[in-house]
Amino acid sequence: MNTPAAHAGLSLFTIENNVLCIGGVPVPLLAARVGQTPFYAVSRAALTQRVKDLRAALPKDLGLHYAMKANPMPAVVQHFAGLVDGIDLASAQEMQVALDTGMAGHNLSFAGPGKRVIEVQQAVAAGVTINVESMREISIAAEAAKSLGVPARLALRVNPDFELKSSGMKMGGGAKQFGLDVDVIPEALKLIHTFGATFVGFHIYAGSQTLKAESLADAHTKTADLTLRLCEIAREIGLAPPQVLNLGGGFGIPYFPGESPLDLAAVGAHLGTLMPKFKAALPTTEVCIELGRYLVGEAGAYICRVVDKKISRGQTFLVTDGGLHHHLAASGNFGQVLRKNYPVVVANRVTADVLAPANVVGPLCTPLDLLGDKSHLPEADVGDFIAVLQSGAYGLTASPTKFLSHPQPMEILV
Repeated sequence: MNTPAAHAGLSLFTIENNVLCIGGVPVPLLAARVGQTPFYAVSRAALTQRVKDLRAALPKDLGLHYAMKANPMPAVVQHFAGLVDGIDLASAQEMQVALDTGMAGHNLSFAGPGKRVIEVQQAVAAGVTINVESMREISIAAEAAKSLGVPARLALRVNPDFELKSSGMKMGGGAKQFGLDVDVIPEALKLIHTFGATFVGFHIYAGSQTLKAESLADAHTKTADLTLRLCEIAREIGLAPPQVLNLGGGFGIPYFPGESPLDLAAVGAHLGTLMPKFKAALPTTEVCIELGRYLVGEAGAYICRVVDKKISRGQTFLVTDGGLHHHLAASGNFGQVLRKNYPVVVANRVTADVLAPANVVGPLCTPLDLLGDKSHLPEADVGDFIAVLQSGAYGLTASPTKFLSHPQPMEILV
């Protein structure tokens, strides 16, 4: 029997009687339980296992934060709240979801280059750490603290003078909208000291989605050197030692043919060589990383149903009730320069003796609505279920759900 090229996408799920199971539940049964297609399903056990794997591979004294922008589904955030040391968020609405879990405000951090005044006020009122990204944000937070009669917890997001090599999306080095350039950090630290705000620490996020352990090692080494240098400047200004140093994320997951999973053991081993440097210089400071995609991406799948099957000039088109309006990333319209297929399977017939190319498309009136371009799949027909794997991160909330006014998908944690 042949299995479609699903890469690591099937590693966190099971297959029973040739049917894909998520969280131990067969997809057809999940569809009946949800009452509709399309829907996203995330495996609770897979989330827990990923955290266990990280805890085992990384240094024991390294904190682990969840970057909830990857998947802000309240059930997912609630589950992670009991597994991680902190949650990183990017809007006031995400902040409310995180606070609803019961996690204390000081374990939450709020990043983003364009925070509105009201959002800064909300974060100050909740005791949330603000990763400030401009001098303006420091002043706004100080004013909010004064008017509310509570301290402002401020960390500086640094735009480093290096980038994460081989990353899918570079967020540091060069001219960026993110953070404060290294050369203005001393001025920002002096402003925090002048206002009497609580200096929490530094946040450095150089890039995302790399599968190369050596690239992460290079970035972590440079981040360690930079943060220790900046901490010395803060000490000279008169600020207390930082409470938290956030080394960022960047851990990638494989999506496409030829990609191999990140060597987590190698990443952990290198971080283990850096932790003594941090502890020697800053014995009371928590050093942490923040991960989003790596924690949740492989634990989720997007499920839709074939509603029509067409043959056009010798090519098979499986028309589904799902598409780019629900899963922009899988369509290739969310950062891909050259479009590649996410791993796709026929969920109720995963393997077959014969596979044939089929185009998996959605119901929208645009040729961009493509989930699988000539994907090699078992023969499928109307009523069958299609599963787009590696879909736990940047799925529904990263998609234009209002486009053409089709029904909204559901989200479940199984």
